[in-house]
Amino acid sequence: MNVYFSPAYCETSVAFDTTRKAAAIAASLTEEPIAGVTLLAPRPVTAQELLAVHADAYVDAVLTGSPRELAATNGIGWDVGFPGAVMASNGGVRDAALEALRTGSVAGSLSSGLHHAYGDRGSGYCTFNGLVLSSRAALAAGAKRVLILDLDAHCGGGTASLIGDLHGVEQVDVAVDDFDHYASTANAWLTMSHGDDYLDTVCRQLDRVSAPAGIDLLLYNAGMDPHRHAGGHPAIDAGILAARESIVLEWSSSQGLPVAWVLAGGYTEGNEGAALDMAGLVRLHRLTISAAAESVGLR
Repeated sequence: MNVYFSPAYCETSVAFDTTRKAAAIAASLTEEPIAGVTLLAPRPVTAQELLAVHADAYVDAVLTGSPRELAATNGIGWDVGFPGAVMASNGGVRDAALEALRTGSVAGSLSSGLHHAYGDRGSGYCTFNGLVLSSRAALAAGAKRVLILDLDAHCGGGTASLIGDLHGVEQVDVAVDDFDHYASTANAWLTMSHGDDYLDTVCRQLDRVSAPAGIDLLLYNAGMDPHRHAGGHPAIDAGILAARESIVLEWSSSQGLPVAWVLAGGYTEGNEGAALDMAGLVRLHRLTISAAAESVGLR
């Protein structure tokens, strides 16, 4: 299973979990390898790819840092290294999506900071919406139907706003926190879990996906922030998130769906009310990587 990562993901002085944890996870994969996982550097996205999703003024602000208030609408800041970091990280999402589509298997990227980004601004630690950008890349490569499965703690309102008129792309979204809440539409369905019903809610939403065998690509926003110590709900622990990863990857495998996964949310102590150190957060994100690697053998 190819997993995309470059040190460029983190080569910014904007120090936050979104710009730091990928390097820690990559280091863990060197120190404690997961069988079958190969780390590859992606191609950064281009300005042209960004402009297919985001407004000219916003893209220009992020790339140049001016005006700074627009460049930093992600809520974490901007510096001269930041454009290269987010372009590399979004490139990883795109390359994972195209790899999964090409091989009919599973790929991933150690990317986060995606689903709250809107067309004209960032939000919620998200700068560019690599999920939508990658959906467009998959459609251009021949996919007819892309499903974004968003299991971050928070709602994917940015994504929903950007796929409203994008034929062939749909979103299933299960959240435990109403940040970035949106009204469900014909192609973006949001369900709030109360925590103790989390796995049942995920299963119900997968069951409601129509004609899943006709999906050409599943883009999985695999947030670990539902965890009670990573910024999420008191009822959700590592065992529940491990079970969630098994449910998602077994469901996609049973339907024969290519899968591209990304890290999404997950926070350390001092951020979002979290109480984990980086090592603990890395262990949570490795649940996704392990389940994805194991699912390759089922295909």
